[in-house]
Amino acid sequence: MTKRAIELIRVSTASQAAEDRASIPAQRMINRKTAAAYGLTIVRSIELSDVSGASVLKAPEIQELLTLMESPEIHGVIAREFSRLMRPENYADYALLQVFVDTSTWLYLPEGPINFASTDGRLLGTLRAAMAGVERLDMLKKSWSAKEEKRKRGELANNANILPFGVAYPWAYTADAERVRELFRLILSGETSYTEIGKKVGIPMPNVRVILRNPIYTGWRVIDQKRDMSLAGNLIGKDGRQGGRRKIKRGEEEVIRVKVLEPLITEKEFNQVQQIMDYKRVRRNDNAENYTYKSFLVCDSCDAPIYVKFKRHHYYICKSRLHSEGCKSSYMRREVVEHDLDILFANKLTKPTVLNRLVKAMQRQRPTPDSHRLTEQLTALDTKRQRVLDYYFEGGIDKTERDARLAQVEKDKQVLSDLLIKHKPNPNVDTDQLVELFSVFNEFDLLNRRDKRALLGAISPNILIANYAVKGISFSLDINPCLTASVRAERIYLPIAA
Repeated sequence: MTKRAIELIRVSTASQAAEDRASIPAQRMINRKTAAAYGLTIVRSIELSDVSGASVLKAPEIQELLTLMESPEIHGVIAREFSRLMRPENYADYALLQVFVDTSTWLYLPEGPINFASTDGRLLGTLRAAMAGVERLDMLKKSWSAKEEKRKRGELANNANILPFGVAYPWAYTADAERVRELFRLILSGETSYTEIGKKVGIPMPNVRVILRNPIYTGWRVIDQKRDMSLAGNLIGKDGRQGGRRKIKRGEEEVIRVKVLEPLITEKEFNQVQQIMDYKRVRRNDNAENYTYKSFLVCDSCDAPIYVKFKRHHYYICKSRLHSEGCKSSYMRREVVEHDLDILFANKLTKPTVLNRLVKAMQRQRPTPDSHRLTEQLTALDTKRQRVLDYYFEGGIDKTERDARLAQVEKDKQVLSDLLIKHKPNPNVDTDQLVELFSVFNEFDLLNRRDKRALLGAISPNILIANYAVKGISFSLDINPCLTASVRAERIYLPIAA
C-alpha cells in the first residue's frame, strides 16, 4: 500500500523565496529523493516563507499541516532537515512534536525517518529539536557579532534603506542634504513650527523631528540603540511572519561613535537645535499638565478614554473621536468642562439633598443586559492573567514582559469593572456615606490645580461625559491616597444625570 505524505518547505526570509534564489527548488528536489527512497507519495506540498523556525506554530500553513495530519490517510511529513520543521526558542514550541505522537505521523528526513511515538524517536526528536534551537541562537550571535564589528569600523552593517535622509553609502551626502541644511537654518532663525518648516523644504512633519535629532549631519555616526537579543525581544508579525527584534538603549560603554562624513552643520549649531527642541517638548508637556481632569474622564457615548489636546485652545476629546470612523462626540473646551465639574464637586455633591436624590435614583436602577457580557469579559481577563503567569513560569517571557502584560490586564479589568458598575449599580450605599465622602470637596473650586488632582486621585473617579453633559461618576468609597484604583474593591456608580 502506498504511504501518503505531506511535503514541508520553509524559508526564513521573503528574499529566500524569490525566483532567483535556489532554496525552495533545492528543498523540493531533496524531498522528492526522500519520498522515492522510502516509497512515499507526496499528496500535498506546504510552503512557508518569511517564517522563523521559532514561530512556526503561529503560521496558518503549519496549522493547516496539523489539521491534515489528523487524517488517518496521512502517514508522514517530508522535510529537507529537522530545522525546516522548527527551531524552538521555548518549551511551549515542543507541543508541535506531541501532534506527531497523537496522530501517529512520522517525520521523514534524508538521513532517515523519526517516529516520535517510539522510545528512540522521543529521544532523537527532542535532541534534534533542541539542537536546531541552539543552532539558531548561535547563528544570531554570530550574525550580531559580525555586524557589530562592521559598525565599529564605520561600515554599514544593514540594508541601505536605514540610511538617514540625505545620506548615501559609501558615506557621502546626496542632493537632499541641502534640504537638511535648510531645516537647521530655519529653526535656528526662529521658525519653531515643525509643520511650517517641513512645508518649506518639502519634508513631511513627522520626519522633520527625526532628521533634526540625528547627529550624523555633524559628521558623526552615533549608534545608541541595539536589538534586544532576549526571548522577549523577538517580535512576531501577523501569521507568524518575521517581525524583527525590538530596539533597546545601549549601555554607555556600548555606544558606538564613529566619524564618517565631513560636517554638514557644526556641532555648536546641532546642540543649539537640540536645546530648542527640548524646550518645545517641555513646553508641550507643561500644557498637558494644565488639565485638572486629565485621566479622570470617560466618553459616555462610547466608553473610550477622553484625551487632552491643544489646538489653538485646550480641549478634552474622546480617544475614539480621533479615528475616522470613531465616536461623534464633540471637542469640549477645557475651561467650560472644568468650570462645570468644579461646580459639580464643590456645590452639588457636597449637598445632602442632592446626594439623597442621586442615591434614590441609583437604588431604582436595574441591571442592564450588558452586565452579563461584562461579567464574562472580566472572567476571561482572570483566565488571561493566569495564562501570562503560566507562560512566564514555562520560560516563554521574562519578568519585564510578564509585568507589562499583567499591568495591561489589570488596566483592562479596571475599565470593565467601572463599566459593570454602570450597568449593574450597587444599591448598598446610603446618603450618609456619600455626605461624609464628599465633605472634603467643600471649596473644591477654590483649590489650585495640583491640590484638585490630589483630592480627585483619592477617590479615583471615572467621570462619564459627552458633549459637555455629565452622565455619571464611578468612584472608590475608600478615600485613601495610599491605595491605587486597582486595589480598591468597593466602587460605586452615581448617576448624575438621573
